[in-house]
Amino acid sequence: MLDTATYTPRLKTQFRDTIKAALKEEFGYTNDMQIPRLDKIVLNIGCGAEAVRDSKKAKSAQEDLTKIAGQLAVTTKAKKSIAGFRVREDMPLGAKVTLRGDRMYDFLDRLVNIAMPRIRDFRGVKPSFDGRGNFAMGIKEHIVFPEIEFDKVDEVWGIDVIITTTAATDAEAKALLKHFNMPFNA
Repeated sequence: MLDTATYTPRLKTQFRDTIKAALKEEFGYTNDMQIPRLDKIVLNIGCGAEAVRDSKKAKSAQEDLTKIAGQLAVTTKAKKSIAGFRVREDMPLGAKVTLRGDRMYDFLDRLVNIAMPRIRDFRGVKPSFDGRGNFAMGIKEHIVFPEIEFDKVDEVWGIDVIITTTAATDAEAKALLKHFNMPFNA
């Protein structure tokens, strides 16, 4: 059993001890509050047409996302009815979870060091920033995470991973994520 009173994630300690100083020197910050840091990580699974045909698919996606995140995922529902897609208002279509604090650092550690090396034909991630220092990426198969038992998977889902930082620019956010060993391909 993990003693939560004394446990600190490895990446959080690394950020506090080495990454903050490196970023302060690299960008010439005068104040420690200017140094960019991770704010939150949002994970999302959209079931799409599978959820329309079978309502249990959204529940399965929620359970898998809960295992991956280590925190209860919420079901996402349709905001309005779309007859062409056979979608009704409030129909479950996927799941999402927002990670902050220690769980966020633990997830990023597992993503970079365990899940990404297990991706087939992996050549790094494309730097996909939004102009405000936030990074988004997609993973085609959720089975790359060790929490998912491959034999018990009924459907392979894609996961959207959005990493929100306090960085003002994309260059600062990219430098922050590079210090966390994010494998950018460019």
